[in-house]
Amino acid sequence: MRMLVAVAVAAMLAGCGLETASTAATAASLKKQELEQGQKTMQRAQQKIDSAVQQMQDSAARADK
Repeated sequence: MRMLVAVAVAAMLAGCGLETASTAATAASLKKQELEQGQKTMQRAQQKIDSAVQQMQDSAARADK
């Protein structure tokens, strides 16, 4: 009887561990997606900044002529 209870407790604890691992994996996946989206946003912002700087330089060059 004790063996049966010990096996049942071990099975419940193992199930809890699997759920915890699954939750951690899901959270890590969400963080990865969030990081990738942030990097894409940063790249788009950098492109806009580069474009604005180029336009300012072109404008300044035209004004000097």
